[in-house]
Amino acid sequence: MTDIAIIGDSFMLSSTFEEKIREQCSSEINIRSMQLPWPDEPMEHGYAVEGMSGLKEYQGDPDTIVSFIGDAQILVTQLAPLSRAMLAQLPNLKFIAVSRGGPVNIDMQAAAELSIKVVNTPGRNASAVAEFTIGAILSETRLIRKGHEAVRQGEWPGDLYRADTTGRELNEQTVGVIGYGNIGRKLVKLLRAFGTRVLVCDPYIQLDVEDLNAGVELVSLDKLLTDSDIVTLHPRVTSETEQMMDAAAFAKMKKGAYFINTARGPLVDYNALNDALDNEHLGGVMLDTYAIEPVPADWPLLKQPNITLTPHIAGASVRTVTYAAEQAAVEIKRYLQGLPSLNPCN
Repeated sequence: MTDIAIIGDSFMLSSTFEEKIREQCSSEINIRSMQLPWPDEPMEHGYAVEGMSGLKEYQGDPDTIVSFIGDAQILVTQLAPLSRAMLAQLPNLKFIAVSRGGPVNIDMQAAAELSIKVVNTPGRNASAVAEFTIGAILSETRLIRKGHEAVRQGEWPGDLYRADTTGRELNEQTVGVIGYGNIGRKLVKLLRAFGTRVLVCDPYIQLDVEDLNAGVELVSLDKLLTDSDIVTLHPRVTSETEQMMDAAAFAKMKKGAYFINTARGPLVDYNALNDALDNEHLGGVMLDTYAIEPVPADWPLLKQPNITLTPHIAGASVRTVTYAAEQAAVEIKRYLQGLPSLNPCN
């Protein structure tokens, strides 16, 4: 029997992991599960906790986690931390499936040194974030937020029907997509269905034939910023992309353009964004992610009237849960069969 430990939470349910694993694997497995209280309780970051340096976005007491994993050969989790000291206490652990795009809750160097295989589930929420981004764009450009807020306040804003103030359809606008990974690709496919002119900026990719035939353009960041009516962010956070949307970048955008961020907070200089709203350079902003989460109560952007804010939920969908669990289950089946991993992290 192969022992499998599942550490789920209130989003990535332990029961869903177990269901998908049992669908893929034989009866020669023994599964035990525990559930963490995220998102009802916040995650932690390793820089704030002694002995957990380098780990991000995790939840769980180290001693409790180690005790629960015990002699298990396989661990499946989204958020459980595994530091170097924790891994050293788990000599039987040989395989970890992390149901997220990046295993930031695992000490990857220690795992490699201990010959522990780590896999992830890239693209698990790509469809969810792409759909959410379309909703965010429509909310801003078709004045859904403005109309909603006015009616809630007892107003009937007839000026939203004026030709000089009403919204514009996507088929007459240019959308600039920064980042052409799993999410960016799915978003571009959705935008094409609206008849939108789509610009893509990503120095590490080439457009596929389908996109090229549909008129999608691969351009420089400067051209994307100056030509787009809507700019939406989808890159990873790296030394190259951190605070890429700064004062200079916002200044290059068209006056009245819209800015959407459903990617990561550190991509944006929020002081510069606040200034761009103060001087009415931007027509509207939608943010789902932030450099600090939850946002501070005195955060200036909370007072801006021309902004929509949501609590990092773009990737939260039922399909994200089942898809990630299915990917993890397939990886476990392949490991047990002696086959190479589909999404190895080390």
